[in-house]
Amino acid sequence: MAPNDQFDLGNWTFKVGGKQMGLYNFTRNMDDNANARKAVGEIGEDIACQFLERKGFKILERNYRKSWGEIDIVAEKAGVVRFVEVKAVSRESLPDISREMDYRPEEMVTLSKLKKVARTAALYMEGKRDKREFQIDVVGVVLHEGTRTARCRLIEQALEDNL
Repeated sequence: MAPNDQFDLGNWTFKVGGKQMGLYNFTRNMDDNANARKAVGEIGEDIACQFLERKGFKILERNYRKSWGEIDIVAEKAGVVRFVEVKAVSRESLPDISREMDYRPEEMVTLSKLKKVARTAALYMEGKRDKREFQIDVVGVVLHEGTRTARCRLIEQALEDNL
């Protein structure tokens, strides 16, 4: 994956390696401070879905929630079920904007969180009676509200043994 896949979010135009890839209708208002964090998460998940689709993933389900855990995106690629945790942040919330290119929200997902996702994934697969292989992936999204762009990074197989 290119380290700086970039998306313009306004009618947020997706750009990967400088090439325009498609359009995303942006309708959420991020001006309300009370809902800004939730909005960043929702927008990040929307962007992550389109990012994954452009990388050949098929989105199967979003926001799978049970009392024991939650999975942001359930996807499939090449016969492998992917359980994707999305970590999104707004560039405007970063403490030192000059270091933004070094900031990787995907690396902020803890081992504890990954194990919880893996347990939820195993129960999901069991409930669906799905015997296929599965893995845990992470997508980091940095939103730039001012320019209405986002940068995405994918970490595949973020939890090697899945449990």
